Amino acid sequence: MNDPTYPSQTQCCIVGGGPAGMMLGYLLARAGVETVVLEKHADFLRDFRGDTVHPSTLRIVDELGLLDSFLQLPHQKLRKVGGLFGDKPIAIADFGGLPERYAYIAFMPQWDFLNFIAADGRRLPKLTVAMQSNVEALIEEGGRIAGVRGRGASGAFEIRAALTVGCDGRHSTVRAAAGLPLDDIGAPIDVLWFRVPRDAAAFDDVFARVTRGHFVVTIDRGDYWQCAFVIAKGGAAALQAQSIDAFRAEVAKAAPVLAPHLDALRSWDDVKLLEVAIDRLQRWSKPGLLCIGDAAHAMSPVGGVGINLAVQDAVAAANALAEMLRDGSLHDDDLDAVRRRRLFPTRVTQAIQVQIQRVVLAPVIGGMNDDLEVPLPLRVLTAVPALQRVFARVLGMGVRPEHVRSPAAVP
Repeated sequence: MNDPTYPSQTQCCIVGGGPAGMMLGYLLARAGVETVVLEKHADFLRDFRGDTVHPSTLRIVDELGLLDSFLQLPHQKLRKVGGLFGDKPIAIADFGGLPERYAYIAFMPQWDFLNFIAADGRRLPKLTVAMQSNVEALIEEGGRIAGVRGRGASGAFEIRAALTVGCDGRHSTVRAAAGLPLDDIGAPIDVLWFRVPRDAAAFDDVFARVTRGHFVVTIDRGDYWQCAFVIAKGGAAALQAQSIDAFRAEVAKAAPVLAPHLDALRSWDDVKLLEVAIDRLQRWSKPGLLCIGDAAHAMSPVGGVGINLAVQDAVAAANALAEMLRDGSLHDDDLDAVRRRRLFPTRVTQAIQVQIQRVVLAPVIGGMNDDLEVPLPLRVLTAVPALQRVFARVLGMGVRPEHVRSPAAVP
């Protein structure tokens, strides 16, 4: 028996309430499409969801008329990206060449971004967001995906839909159930993710630090540092076999600004492992089903682009499919338009990430650059400010940036 809190039928069923799922659900419902978003967790609070809201996403939020209220949420602005390679300053990106309203990266917990979209989405009568809704299987009828089965807080549910969209991340249940083939591009790194208290009076604008054998990113989050400690792929077990004291000593050596408060890392429970993957689906769709975001292409955390590519995928999908979904004229052949639109920017972004990992990160972490010689691409970027603005545009706006073109049945 179907849990009565769930509709038995809808026009679009979205599995996963991350950036891709929430943005797509919002845009489709805004266009008048009956949409259900199923999120397996009780809330959006997750430890290492991406915190970087890039100019491309700020512009999308602005095109929806929401930017001013969005920026009322606590956030920090990063207008330039640089760091230290040993004792040598490096400059990577300068967002000053972008329109002033988007000339920065906004650091904001992803749960705040998702809660904001969900809260504004409550005014959309066509949008249902169901938390604690774990999808367990796809419904297949007549050679096409016809919906999902799962279990919620009150019992089992079954939802049939004209279109099911997998937005359930890089370990996608939907993708696996659909049997869509995946190309593993690979990554030589993993990341340890943790936070350290920050003195309000302390000032340090170094974003990335490279020392012998270490690469650390420190994100100023106001009263704490959000930290990414890059390690060799599969190296977490050896580190965790040591004491947390030994790890704190390694971090203090790599990022002295953190040293005064590293006692906040009381045990390994305070350090989360992000196993980095770069992969891409060969096909993003099959009859009745589409995958976007990390479910279609897992990204490295390099550049903090994951959340923003997911949002771009959602905008592209809504642009391509919303009117046909609303009018009941969507055909299975129409779904591949999303892949065709988003494949090029995905490939280019992943290729850039692979090169940064190969040229910059792997030699440092693997002990092949103990002399801390600044790689040629970083030397060129540091020496040519105009290139820093070009790279900022690629990093901030992405390759083939999207604009909201889906209709607004509900303003």
